[in-house]
Amino acid sequence: MRTQRGLIMPLNRRDIWDYCLSKPHAREDYPFGDDTLVFRVGDKIFALMGIDIETEEDEPRINLKCDPTLAIILRQTYPKSVLPGYHMNKTHWNTVVSNGIIPDNEIQDMIDHSYDLIVKSLTKKQRTELGL
Repeated sequence: MRTQRGLIMPLNRRDIWDYCLSKPHAREDYPFGDDTLVFRVGDKIFALMGIDIETEEDEPRINLKCDPTLAIILRQTYPKSVLPGYHMNKTHWNTVVSNGIIPDNEIQDMIDHSYDLIVKSLTKKQRTELGL
């Protein structure tokens, strides 16, 4: 976690945005409007994040795909920071709040897990075309 004047600074939107786009062949688009940023690998979504600064609280929220068993464990471990996926299948998606409770590297691990699940769900042809 970053610190500023002794305060813990959680990942901000730009940190999350940059990290998602650092994944191999990740791209962004806005299929649900200008205030919802979608991250994809191939044609499949691995993360969604609200970017309407005027209506979203200071704590960024990102929806991430998750193994159902791990999703329950994360929700129990971080009840104020990992919630059932907002507007998503609540068995397979979590909404993760970057509020300083979850260490930065663990949020990055959750992004990695979501990305990896989606890569595994791509067809062999899609993975080959992407070099994955």
